[in-house]
Amino acid sequence: MLPFDSYPVRPDGFAATLGPTVVVAPHPDDEALGCGGLLALLRQQDQPVAAVLVSDGTMSHPNSQLFSPQARQAVREAEFRHALTLLGLDETEPLLLALPDSRVPDSAAEPGFATAATRLREFLQQHAAATVLVPWRRDPHPDHRATGRLVAAALAGMDQPPHRLEYVVWAWERAAPDDLPIPVDNVQGFRLNIEAGLPQKLRAIAAHRSQVAPGVFTDDADGFLLSTEMLAHFATPYEVFFEAVAP
Repeated sequence: MLPFDSYPVRPDGFAATLGPTVVVAPHPDDEALGCGGLLALLRQQDQPVAAVLVSDGTMSHPNSQLFSPQARQAVREAEFRHALTLLGLDETEPLLLALPDSRVPDSAAEPGFATAATRLREFLQQHAAATVLVPWRRDPHPDHRATGRLVAAALAGMDQPPHRLEYVVWAWERAAPDDLPIPVDNVQGFRLNIEAGLPQKLRAIAAHRSQVAPGVFTDDADGFLLSTEMLAHFATPYEVFFEAVAP
């Protein structure tokens, strides 16, 4: 049984305390699923928000013959931009890192990691980010965990790094006990009331047409689509976040 429903609730006005914010999404749709409500609230409360897309998004339907990898990337990036517009983030050009989907590098020893961390750090500095939104560090998808390490590397090179808030995507469905927070993580969980941003969030999720039935890449029978059960987790008026606390 996941503990999320027992977490304390913060009001939607919490968004106004976050200041200029950058959301980092491993794949197109993670920004809408994990924190789309918060993004909508931030813009409703006149906070600047910019977005980073880490992977190229090509591996949700790797066996498609009608859509080449380049075409799949183009479709998913277009869906990402559309979703951002629906959430109110249409004033700032996103940073597209285009790292390989399902193989996002997770350490400085891997090609592309250091360059991506530098580009991310520069983007955070360019937008004077006070807060960065990133997947929960043990969200059970390798690209999500790699994204967390990438953000950590970017923040480590900053004199005044932004406040880090971690959002939940796959932990709703796949979390093992070891994936959930433990005392040494020094984090606290909370639920944010996103009722005022929920309609925008649901429209943003639906904008990722290739990931919801009937889909776009219809010639890959084994391709990925978000299940009804998975989508139900993101149709509630709350989002789950973790933030650091003093040890």
